[in-house]
Amino acid sequence: QVQLVESEGGLVQAGGSLRLTCAVSGRLAMNAYMAWFRQAPGKDREFVAGVRWTGVMTDYADSVKGRFTMSRDNAKNLVYLRMNSLKLEDTAVYYCAASSFDSSVYSKRSVGAYESWGQGTQVTVSL
Repeated sequence: QVQLVESEGGLVQAGGSLRLTCAVSGRLAMNAYMAWFRQAPGKDREFVAGVRWTGVMTDYADSVKGRFTMSRDNAKNLVYLRMNSLKLEDTAVYYCAASSFDSSVYSKRSVGAYESWGQGTQVTVSL
């Protein structure tokens, strides 16, 4: 029932910055968990960052910690991913995801925990 739309991906040079936006619509549970994942060609979809809609403590993958910042504007139903000091290996399709139910089976870092996904937005980092 939740719809997610990512935008603002694009082509940037290594060392540059980019901010992705995820627009949220539909019925979102108050305790919903929001996350960003990414998938490079030929690789598995991997966790990037996550936080509860009403939470403050954000979880980051080691590969992006210190460089990426996830934030929200609840009043505008928007989720952001600010990416700084971009590297060639950051090139991937980035996805916004939402989980309205906690699970004893799936970690919030796993794809299986999420029932709602956006269409993805391409981020390409060049030399």
